[in-house]
Amino acid sequence: MRIQLFPLHAVLAPGIALPLHVFEERYRRMVRRCLDASEPFGIVLIQRGRETAPRGSGADALTLSGIGTFAEIREADLLPDGRWNLLVVGSGRFRIRQVSRGLSSSWEADVEPVADEPGDREAEAALVARVTRRFVDYLRLLQPRDGEEVEPIDVQVEVDVEAPDEDDEDESGDDDDDEIDEDDEDDEDDETFDDETSDDGMAPGVFDAGGPAQLVEVLKIPDDASSLSFLLTGIIQVEPARKQELLEAVTAEERMRGLDALLTREIGLLRGRLAFYAPDRGESLESEN
Repeated sequence: MRIQLFPLHAVLAPGIALPLHVFEERYRRMVRRCLDASEPFGIVLIQRGRETAPRGSGADALTLSGIGTFAEIREADLLPDGRWNLLVVGSGRFRIRQVSRGLSSSWEADVEPVADEPGDREAEAALVARVTRRFVDYLRLLQPRDGEEVEPIDVQVEVDVEAPDEDDEDESGDDDDDEIDEDDEDDEDDETFDDETSDDGMAPGVFDAGGPAQLVEVLKIPDDASSLSFLLTGIIQVEPARKQELLEAVTAEERMRGLDALLTREIGLLRGRLAFYAPDRGESLESEN
C-alpha cells in the first residue's frame, strides 16, 4: 500500500495520541487528501538530516527509520489561514519498502503493515507482571517532592470510556460527553469525533495525561504484552532513538525486555536525584549569633 509520510523528530506508538500543528502547504494538502479519502498517513522518525531541505540541496541525505506508525486523524481543526490543528492516534506499525518525494515535495512510501511475531507466552506473562510493577514505581517516583514543581507528562493516550446512553441525558438535554476529563474546561479537545462503540459499550477516547498522578487514575494497564509494551513505549520519557528501538522490536517479549531495562535505569536515576534544598532561615540566624 502507498501512504503519505510525515517525517518527524518524534516517535508515535500505537495507542498513543499526538497533537500536530500543520503549517507547510505540502502537508496541508496531505491532510486534506487523507481526510477526503478517510485514510491514515504515516509518522516516521528522522534519523539524520533536515526534512525541510529543498530538492537538490542535500535533501537526499535525509535518513528515515525503516519502521513507522499509521496515524489516524481523530480531530481536524482547519484554521482561517489554512493551517491545521490535528489530533492523531497511532493505530499500527508499517515497514517502509520504498520512499520517494511526490510532485508537491511531500514524502510518500510503499509500506506493508507489521504485526508482532509470536513470542514465549510464559515469558511474556512474567514480563507483564514485572514491568507493570516497575512502571507503577516509575510513575510514583515522578511525583514531585517537597519544593519541586511537577512537569506534565507530555503524552496523550487513547483509552476506553463509557459511551453515553441516549436515554441518560441531563435535564438540559446535553449529552454527558465530557466524562473523559471532568476537570478540563475544553473537553472537546480531548475527545474523539468517533461515536463508534465496542461490544462492551465502551468507546475510544483520548486522555491528556497531565501529571503522573492523573495518569495513574485514568490509565487501565493492559495485561496483554503487545498492547502494554506499545503503551509504555509511548509514555516512558526517554529520547526518540530509544523509543524507536522499542517500536522496531520483532516480538512483544523483546519490547518488554527493553522496557524492563529502561525502567530499571530510569527508576535508579529518579531515586538518586537530589532533593530540593531550602535553607532554614531560623537556623542561619542562630549560627550568626
